[in-house]
Amino acid sequence: MTPKPIFVRSAVGFLAFCCLTTLSSSQQFTSFERDQVQIMLRDVASDIKKRYYDPNFHGVDWDAKVRETKGAIDKANSMTMALADVAAALDSLRDSHTFFEPPGRYYLYDYGFKMQMIGDHCYITLVRPGTDAQIKGLKPGDEVTKVVDILPTRDNFPKLLYILYVLWPQQELRLSLRGPDDADRQVAIAAKTRELPHVIDQAAIGIMGPGIYDTIRERDNRERSRQVRYAERGDELLIVKLPLFALTPTEVDSMVEKMRKHSAVVLDVRGNPGGSVETLQSLLGGIFETDVKIGNRVGRSPTKPLAANSRHNGFKGKLIVLVDSQSSSASELLARVIQIEKRGLVVGDRSSGRVMESQHYNYRVGMGTVILYGASITEADIKMTDGQSLERRGVNPDTLILPTASDLANGRDPVLAHAAEMLNVKISPEESGSLFPYVWPKE
Repeated sequence: MTPKPIFVRSAVGFLAFCCLTTLSSSQQFTSFERDQVQIMLRDVASDIKKRYYDPNFHGVDWDAKVRETKGAIDKANSMTMALADVAAALDSLRDSHTFFEPPGRYYLYDYGFKMQMIGDHCYITLVRPGTDAQIKGLKPGDEVTKVVDILPTRDNFPKLLYILYVLWPQQELRLSLRGPDDADRQVAIAAKTRELPHVIDQAAIGIMGPGIYDTIRERDNRERSRQVRYAERGDELLIVKLPLFALTPTEVDSMVEKMRKHSAVVLDVRGNPGGSVETLQSLLGGIFETDVKIGNRVGRSPTKPLAANSRHNGFKGKLIVLVDSQSSSASELLARVIQIEKRGLVVGDRSSGRVMESQHYNYRVGMGTVILYGASITEADIKMTDGQSLERRGVNPDTLILPTASDLANGRDPVLAHAAEMLNVKISPEESGSLFPYVWPKE
């Protein structure tokens, strides 16, 4: 069986309607466009009915939900709201890996900053120099108390990102902030935009053009390097920064070979959204002396085990895995297997709790000029060997350590520093924060 990719993307529900209603503007919405959205709903809903891993849809009457959504599309006053209706239908399943991929937009939006949930609070973590965000005074360590009129929480934060980056990117984004001095302020951040090609026709079907995949791929390429990075402290410690599970078996072998030369390893998967099952299996096979079971795939098909085969010449030293609220999917499976099998310790923040196995489906509507869209549909849940699923639960670290607002403001990384200290290696929080600097992509 060809391993399927594990990706993370959140859907949208009532939150989207709150946000979109606040931000909505008048748009001309023709009957032809409305019919196109109905076709999108029909195609995606049909595949969900056939392929979704839970034939009972978690108690949702799927046929009734589709009928309700058809009615909502008939009443929608804009293309954006109609697409949000489709997205909300999929969100009713409350599944992190089942979501609608609307047609791509003609512009890429860069807000010039990054934010993240740390514990139960949302903070600015990075601000790009020269952007409107910097000009308006955003700084790492600022707490984000509202995005538009929404209070960011652990539950809704991925939905906010889905809205802002996929469903409806904003030319201007309103934020409510609380600084280190506890002073509250509001700012409106202008996004930097880049125009994409405007037309997809039959001759260009082989090239995705400005479809959702290009939007996601472009954003990912600009925001995150896939290259594994390393920091050494003699033979005592190797720190491995793994941003994505997207390595070939040969690349994993190379990483494990570097690990074998050290008595201890800190494997940093903070911010890692997951990736391929194959990479996960290869990596686990390189850090366990015997074959290890990851869990069971549970879906409409008979339950199948998911395991990693040991290569018997892998890394045998001490191991600590770092996770945070953005560690998702394959990252969480890795961390939880390490815990269950007592192979090492997990340090940091509770992980995202978005762990399912899904398949992406591509669709198109129209003749001549074609609109491309898609959907991710969960085809299996992963039950760990303790009988539990990580979906909506996440991995609770063995040692909980959260950066403070002051740490963020001053570039300190107390999580990595503490992990190194647990392995009898001294690295200050200041030095830890400088080991893997974020490199903003070239414009």
